[in-house]
Amino acid sequence: MTRVLVVLNSPTSLMGRLEQWLPEAGLEPVLVPGAELPENLDGFGGMILLGGGFMPDDDAHHPFLARERRLTSEALAAGLPLLGLCLGGQLLAHVTGGGVTARSGETERGMCPLTVLPAAADDPVFGGLPGVPDEPLWMIENHEDSVTTLPPSATLLVSSGECPIQAFRVGERAWGLQFHPEARPERVATWDEAALSEQGIDREALAAAALVHAAENEAQSRALVHAWADVVREAAK
Repeated sequence: MTRVLVVLNSPTSLMGRLEQWLPEAGLEPVLVPGAELPENLDGFGGMILLGGGFMPDDDAHHPFLARERRLTSEALAAGLPLLGLCLGGQLLAHVTGGGVTARSGETERGMCPLTVLPAAADDPVFGGLPGVPDEPLWMIENHEDSVTTLPPSATLLVSSGECPIQAFRVGERAWGLQFHPEARPERVATWDEAALSEQGIDREALAAAALVHAAENEAQSRALVHAWADVVREAAK
């Protein structure tokens, strides 16, 4: 199977459903903590950047980010398929000239309905997801930072009223997502109750709401991951 580097940016932002879905899609995920990243992408056919609760240029607190950005640039230059999730999507935007704003006012928590845009109709990852564009794309969100300026060369694929830049593609094989297709809706019930309460959010209600569209979320998330895996396998031929 084609090996894919999966960057663990935070011990609390894990692979989740990717542990199952990547192998079933014919990929071998290699999970590597940010502090242990390789010097280059030799031997890898793709790259996934997981989430984390900090900015993509916070090198003072997370020195490994400099290497992660270099590897992202290497993947882009080589046409290696890349998938950035939450912080990972923000890092892709940062590397390619977009703007990322801390505490942007676009905070989202829990299961959110998103709009797949017409520009995604022929996109290899978002073009054939179940239910869209007639129905919302249902995804788990958990962020207060966001991409606020699209990279100049990017195509906006998914949006919402609360956070306009939800997913974008740079070039032919790099995708940045603000949301978490890897996250199980059930995990919302384990989020920090005190922190949510400080934001005026009731965790029990948030967790219950996350389950209402769990079936749609699983079907759409699985299809998204499998579609990206198809791009990886095709690129490796």
